[in-house]
Amino acid sequence: MSEIIEIGTVSARGQICIPNDIREEMDLKEGSRVLFILQDESLLLKKINKQTFAEITKPLKGEAIKAGMKESDVDNIIHNFR
Repeated sequence: MSEIIEIGTVSARGQICIPNDIREEMDLKEGSRVLFILQDESLLLKKINKQTFAEITKPLKGEAIKAGMKESDVDNIIHNFR
């Protein structure tokens, strides 16, 4: 992917228009889902797709294994949380 640098503006309602060149490069269409990640003073916008979801959940699965959780424990955890 090529580097594109653009400036956008936040509207009074908190909406941001993603510049056309970036929308085209990322193949963002109306209804596309994006993920916002805030770290310190940086905001990362990431397009959500099947691969991205797997990338997001991979660290969670690793932490669950470290904690000794099994997939069979999930139903009980959800039930107790509710």
